[in-house]
Amino acid sequence: MNYRHRVNGAELDLPAGKAVCVGRNYAAHAKELNNPIPKEPVLFIKPNTALVTLGEQVLIPTRLGECHIETEICILVGEKITRGFDQAQIEASIAGVGVALDLTLRGLQQQLKDDSLPWEKAKAFDGACPVSEFVSLDKVANLQQLQIQLRQNGQMQQDGSSADMLTPVVELLVYISQFFTLLPGDLVLTGTPAGVGPLALGDLLEVSLVDHVYCQTQVCAAV
Repeated sequence: MNYRHRVNGAELDLPAGKAVCVGRNYAAHAKELNNPIPKEPVLFIKPNTALVTLGEQVLIPTRLGECHIETEICILVGEKITRGFDQAQIEASIAGVGVALDLTLRGLQQQLKDDSLPWEKAKAFDGACPVSEFVSLDKVANLQQLQIQLRQNGQMQQDGSSADMLTPVVELLVYISQFFTLLPGDLVLTGTPAGVGPLALGDLLEVSLVDHVYCQTQVCAAV
């Protein structure tokens, strides 16, 4: 695995940790997949083997069925976050803010859900979490006024704001830390807005944390 965390253009001496992901944190996305709006955050984990750099290519495992893209604001943890931390401690522990893709094998996920089984095979496969570079928190005026966008072949596919999150970023970290200690190098994917859909080989993707991070990439088949 050659993934490395980069903040403000510089590589950080932090390990590639786990990615704690939040499902259904935007009401419109829950509705588009015919899922109920949750009463509390829905959590799942991708291992560090899922992390790859969001660079020139996004590689999808075509042998495993249709792969959907979910664009998410991503938090890089710089200092350990554990149960009992207050808001100020949480914010001081954030090393960066960026964008990550929650790649999802949608057909497989539905089969697993129908059988009341965990989602990991559909969500946590190798390469399932392409991650952008990050900007430090001092460059972000307000965590709840961030905009993420995905253009697919030039067409706007996702356009969402953290203002629309059911559970805001810092509250998410507080909630997560009740169950999982977050270690330096861990990531938190904060949910996706509406507009998720399938990827096709050759698709050109433009992913941005507006005014902060921009990535252009192409969809290719994983070997």
